[in-house]
Amino acid sequence: MAKIQLIHLAHARSGDKGDTANVGLIAFKPEYYPLLVEQVTAERVKEHFQGICLGAVERFEVPNLEALNFLLHNSLDGGGTISLKTDAQGKTYSSALLRMEIEVDDAIAKEALAK
Repeated sequence: MAKIQLIHLAHARSGDKGDTANVGLIAFKPEYYPLLVEQVTAERVKEHFQGICLGAVERFEVPNLEALNFLLHNSLDGGGTISLKTDAQGKTYSSALLRMEIEVDDAIAKEALAK
């Protein structure tokens, strides 16, 4: 088993709805999606965004798109119109999530890292 960052397995997009950041994580290949479902849990995302996400994290599975969608509540200091945060709309949260590491089989790691 090897640990690799999500950036080698998926791409992501993020934005905001008020004080909630919305992060979508989309597998590059269908065979990567079950790894995301298994390991990128709401609890792990909450831990990954410790100190940033002060509320609950909700996860939604979107299997027809081989994607996960996360809502990070209370993570934008009130939202884009009132926050003094540099990223009050959560646009960089997708890049931050892609830095999370998960464990994969050595063969998958070798394939994913070769790109």
